[in-house]
Amino acid sequence: MTAPEDSLRLPVRRPPSWRAQAPVVAVVSLGGAVGATARYAASLWWATPPKGFPWTTLWVNIAGCAVIGVFMVVITEIRPAHPLVRPFFGTGVLGGFTTFSTYAVDIRRLIDGGQAGSGLAYLAATPLAALTAVWLAAATTRRALRRQP
Repeated sequence: MTAPEDSLRLPVRRPPSWRAQAPVVAVVSLGGAVGATARYAASLWWATPPKGFPWTTLWVNIAGCAVIGVFMVVITEIRPAHPLVRPFFGTGVLGGFTTFSTYAVDIRRLIDGGQAGSGLAYLAATPLAALTAVWLAAATTRRALRRQP
């Protein structure tokens, strides 16, 4: 016996309406403004000289990734958070704070400025250091929270 053709169709998933997504877009935008402002402030406080190595961007990206590691453990493994916390803080604040665009511009600036070795080292070091920071922060957070009564 064969099933009717209609029974084999999967239900159509429709994208959420704009009204349903508006709060998420709003908190990501607000968080992004906060994070980008903090990153810009860091670039003013620890400005990179014209021919200098972009230490500020490197450390901002490493610090932001470490915070992402702690944050994700806390909200996914330890304590459930409000549905808007992750888009606000994870995507917005930390996404605005860490920066791929400045990283890319810094690489280009180093290479164009005759510092190809530094540019290539920066190209490799940033993602390696950022991923290491996420992993170490997440592992340290898990370990620290397991010890608490």
